Amino acid sequence: MVSQPTYAFDPDAIVREIRIDARPEIVFQYFVDPERLVRWMGAQATLEPHPGGLFRVDYGPEYGAARGEFLAVEPHRRVIFTWGWENPADPVQPGQSTVEVTIEPADGASRLTLRHSGLVGASRASHDDGWAHFLARLAEAATT
Repeated sequence: MVSQPTYAFDPDAIVREIRIDARPEIVFQYFVDPERLVRWMGAQATLEPHPGGLFRVDYGPEYGAARGEFLAVEPHRRVIFTWGWENPADPVQPGQSTVEVTIEPADGASRLTLRHSGLVGASRASHDDGWAHFLARLAEAATT
């Protein structure tokens, strides 16, 4: 049995849950396949979906790129990666926050739960808005 990574509980974490009308194995691909990831967020992605592998999403000149590393990749079930912005002026730098995505079967569809921890101050509100926007786009991309 593979041991499961554990992370400190953050009571201030952003938690979003969404139902997606696609099976978990399809939804999972939208977090590990660069071509699928950019269908719902970013303009370009470099993903090395294994623990220690690069997670990088470029949003273009206006927003720059988010970068981190994969901490856990459990096919069709869970992905955990660190997150931060490459712009040195941004308060959330690469590796300073963690995103955990769990995907569970739900009557022929998927229930996705996203938990983004380690955010502080105004960055929490802006990331909460961002995840609301992008998860809606993910639901659309995974079902079309």
